[in-house]
Order: sequence, then structure tokens, then C-alpha cells
Amino acid sequence: MRLPEKFRARMEYLLKEEWQELLTAWEKPAYQGLRVNTLKISVKDFQAKAPFIMEPVPWTDDGFYITGTQRPGKHPFYQAGLFYLQEPSAMAPVVCLGIKPGDRVLDLCAAPGGKSTQIATLLQGQGMLVSNDNSAERVKALVWNLEHWGAPNVVVTNEVPEKLAGYFPQFFDKILVDAPCSGEGMFRRDERAVKSWAEYSTTTCSVLQKDILVSAAKMLRPGGKLLYSTCTFAPEENEGMIAWFLERNPEFTIDELPSGYNWQPGRPEWLEDTIERKGDYNKVRRLWPHKVKGEGHFMALLKKDEAGMAATYTKGADREIDEGLLEPLQDFMDDNFIKPLSGPFLLQRHYVYCYAQGLPSLKGLKVPRPGWYLGTIRNNRFEPSQALAMGLKLENVKRTLSLPIDDITVERYLKRETLMLEGDKGWTLVALEEFPLGWGKQTGNFIKNYYPPAWRIMEGR
Repeated sequence: MRLPEKFRARMEYLLKEEWQELLTAWEKPAYQGLRVNTLKISVKDFQAKAPFIMEPVPWTDDGFYITGTQRPGKHPFYQAGLFYLQEPSAMAPVVCLGIKPGDRVLDLCAAPGGKSTQIATLLQGQGMLVSNDNSAERVKALVWNLEHWGAPNVVVTNEVPEKLAGYFPQFFDKILVDAPCSGEGMFRRDERAVKSWAEYSTTTCSVLQKDILVSAAKMLRPGGKLLYSTCTFAPEENEGMIAWFLERNPEFTIDELPSGYNWQPGRPEWLEDTIERKGDYNKVRRLWPHKVKGEGHFMALLKKDEAGMAATYTKGADREIDEGLLEPLQDFMDDNFIKPLSGPFLLQRHYVYCYAQGLPSLKGLKVPRPGWYLGTIRNNRFEPSQALAMGLKLENVKRTLSLPIDDITVERYLKRETLMLEGDKGWTLVALEEFPLGWGKQTGNFIKNYYPPAWRIMEGR
């Protein structure tokens, strides 16, 4: 691995004898991991079913190391949304935020969505997650990953943090800021990170990080917690950023993080003497590649004082819809569901969503997904979405087709081929065992395949 000379010189000066330890660690293959989707399957059941060689990640109950020779992304369990491929140390920040079912959570820099899927799992369908990214291109991957995960209580926004702060003052119980950074922890596993290091310099990233933290602070309720993380080693983007933030936000203090797993404390001695060292930097954590089995992370947990009054919200005008327009949805649920969804529902043009209770008006924001995307209403007919299929349980659908893992029909369905099978006429939820894959429509002696064209697997995959 050819490292930028400026990076090498800086880290050799800062790490001293540890620099050689880091270089030695980087000579080994990068660590790969997966995280189980416990919205769909328990960890124990996944271990019994999955054909992969796995070793537990110590800091999370649902994460596993996998060897580089395995290709779990090609397995049908991946299409069924049973796991997410994620670098092991990147699993740590969400675990440390202390999310509970019912919390209001913001993932402010969310794309491509790994940490958002982890948050959605911890919420267990209760409370709400607002998952935001300011890149219109990156937010497409964010939407896909959350829909693939089957997360029902998620809103996806595509805004700069400053604008978002105007809509959600003191709204969230927990906020994750996995900040854009110079990406030095990605050097071993992604050569592009090495090549782009000069462009995404520490100076450039620090400006972005400050703006993001200022906006995040405004959206956290009194007594709430904010976890700031990066995948870089630069002290200016880590301890220095926390010092800068605490100087300007006296209502925040550094909260405790776990001390095990060989996670290391912060390095306040690396800060410039001109920076006030407020806070206990023994409580922040660095995950070094030469200390843990992972690519590296920095984490600081910040708590906002209880003093102050949380903002109040009123129902937005964008919620006022004619319930009669939703009759096709009700007809679909009556025909196909054992127990209809309870809503509340939102109709935007011909798109239907189920959105979280207590959400403020989003009018004026760019919102690719204002809730669980259920489907479309056209010509007084409702057509279900792939996102609806991925978030359902088989026991709540009247007509299902459950396919065993070794059935060739699984591959045919994922290739979007018509299935030559007989059954009762109507919409059918096609599943790999008990795990939904998508929709089909039974017509006589065949099932018309509604698997999304963009999702279908290609020959040779």
C-alpha cells in the first residue's frame, strides 16, 4: 500500500513506536463483516442457517467477521435482507449511542445506510428514524438499503443539515453524526481513499464537520445524546473537533463510552496548545487497526444538559388528505392481508406511505421517502411496492409462496422470470423460506413476476 508522504510523516511523528505496529497490521488483509437483520431473523437462527464461516464481533451481538474468500453478497439470504455487509469497527458507533425502541433518532450523514439499518434494527419498529444525506446520488443507495432491510418506521431526507435543523429543533432523543472525513481508516480496504486523501484534506473536512455539528446540536432535545464518529486518524477531525464544539456549546459534556475490546482513549496531547481541552478525553475512544480487528474509528458521545424546554410541533398541512382517495389501499389490504396495516397513511400524488406518529411537517424539504413506501394508486387500483413486501411477515399475508433454499425457482424469481406454478388467483408474497423476496401475481397456471427490474440478479452473478 503506497501511502501519501504527508500522511506518513504526520502519523510517524504522532504515533512514534506505534507507527510500525500500524504498518505491520496493514500488511494483513482487511477485515470483512456482516450484521444480522434481527427484524427478520434471530442471530441464533441465522447462525444455524447461514453457510458462512463466521466469528463474532465482540462489541455487538449481531455482528460477525467473515473471511475474504467467501461471497455472502451472492447468497439468496442477502436478497432476502437477512444481513448487511459492514466493516466490523463501523458497527461500534450505533451500539454506543444507547438506542431503545420508541426513540426519535436522526442519522445525519447516513448514506449508504449501514448505520441506519443498524439503528432501525434497534428501534424494532417503534419510534422513528430520520435518515438524511445531502447527496442526491448517495441517497439512492440509502433508500435501497433501508427498503431492502424492511425497516417500516423510517423517513429519508436529502438536505443540508442547516436546513434540516429549521424543521426539527430539539426534536431527537439520539443523533448520530458519522461525519464525512479524510477517510484514513479506509486506506487498507479501498485504494480510492488513498488517492482522494489530498482532495478530502483534514482542513476541508474540518469545515464540513463543524457545520454539521452546529446543526446537529440544534436538533437534539435537552437530555439527549449525540455520537460523533469518523473513520480517520487525524486529531483535528477527532479530539480537536470535540474540543472546538465543547468550547462553543457549554450545555454539552463528554459521556462515557465502553473501555473494553482494546478500544483506546483519546489523544488530547495531540491537540494544539491553543485549543482548550474541555472535557474528559479518557472517555472518547479510538479503534486502531493495530489494536482491534477492524479498519479503525473514532467515537465521542456527547450529552446535552437536561435544562431547557423541548420544542412543540403542530400537524403539518401536508398531512391533510381525503381518506376516500385511499379506498384502493383499503381494498388491497382487505383482499390480501389477514390484519390490515393501521397507518396513519400519506398520499403524495399517486404514492402511498405509512408514516410515523408525531412527525412534524416536512413541507419544503426534499424527502425521497416520507415513511414506509407502500405502493401506488393509479386508475383507482393499488399496486404494492417492493418496500412493502420486504417489511411484511408471511403470517400476515393470505397468499404466499414459500420456496426452500435449494429450489431452482428462487433463482428464477430473482432473475424476474415468470413462474409456471398454479395457485389461487391474486397478489402473492414470494418468499425464501419464511423471508419475503417480493411480489408475484397469480394468473391461472403461472405467476407474473413483480420483482423490481433494478434488483434482479444477472447471469453469472
